[in-house]
Amino acid sequence: MNYQRITPEQAAALRERNAQWVDIRDEASFAAGHIPECQHLDNTSLARYLIEADHDRPLIVVCYHGNSSQQAAAYLAEQGFDEVYSLDGGFTLWQSLFPEDVAR
Repeated sequence: MNYQRITPEQAAALRERNAQWVDIRDEASFAAGHIPECQHLDNTSLARYLIEADHDRPLIVVCYHGNSSQQAAAYLAEQGFDEVYSLDGGFTLWQSLFPEDVAR
């Protein structure tokens, strides 16, 4: 299992395939703004997420700039998710491209 890097535009298109989104940034950053579909994922919520998530749906991992999400995506792919993506540019790039598509 492996993951792929994906542009914000490609990630937006995956919404039509009912992709699931996780945001691994810290709680305060997530609360200040996040992609609407995102579920906050951290060490305290990881075990439950692995049990409850649909491993057959595409999964997009979001961080600040697209670096940490690559490691998290690789880990989640190893946990049995079929299709895992790391968002290039992270939330920072997403917010600059789609400012109207940010939940606060």
